[in-house]
Amino acid sequence: MIQRTVPGLFVTGTDTGVGKTYVTACIARRLRRDGLRVGVYKPVASGCVWRDGHLVSDDALALWDAAGRFGELDAVCPQRFAAPLAPPLAAAAEGRVVDAALLRAGLQPWLDGADVVLVEGAGGLMSPVTDVEFVADLACDFGFPLLVVAANALGVINQTLQTLITAAVFREGLDVAGIVLNHPRPAPPDDPSIATNRRELERHCVPPILAELAWQAEDFDDAVPWQALAR
Repeated sequence: MIQRTVPGLFVTGTDTGVGKTYVTACIARRLRRDGLRVGVYKPVASGCVWRDGHLVSDDALALWDAAGRFGELDAVCPQRFAAPLAPPLAAAAEGRVVDAALLRAGLQPWLDGADVVLVEGAGGLMSPVTDVEFVADLACDFGFPLLVVAANALGVINQTLQTLITAAVFREGLDVAGIVLNHPRPAPPDDPSIATNRRELERHCVPPILAELAWQAEDFDDAVPWQALAR
């Protein structure tokens, strides 16, 4: 485990596209309002775009903006790849490899300067970040409590429970601070599960449902002590 003196949260998702970046950005803004210097770190990103000769991660830019542009943008996501593939495949498409050491070393600038750190993993816990490692490996090594982001839609109960089981059994096990139920898109009229998913998750999950975030909302429906949850 990385030696650290700064508290933080490691944000993961039940799937790709559940709104991890949006949720992380909302937390960053809340912590900033509490007067904290917020470090935001996305160890690796694929599906990046070229702008003015630079390969840019829109997720990293959104996180950096939410954190008040604290630190350097390049440090938010040091490893960026263009192809919308798992990072090791996106790197291979460019004749490169993901630098496993940099995935971990890239956290250090934020530990040196921030009051609290928010790490956003790629995809879910078992999303590959190198040819032999997964997001869960980074979560174990960083040692921050997990925040699980789940999309409020049909299937969320199964996906969330699978993520919690993975957290419990991976290596020595991962501590889960709680779950955020997110609405990453407008509610479709043909999905009645949206009205019952939160209640069912609360019935089945041991970690608490900390908050629900409505579609395009700028803040959570519950008052969550984010600073206290970060460790």
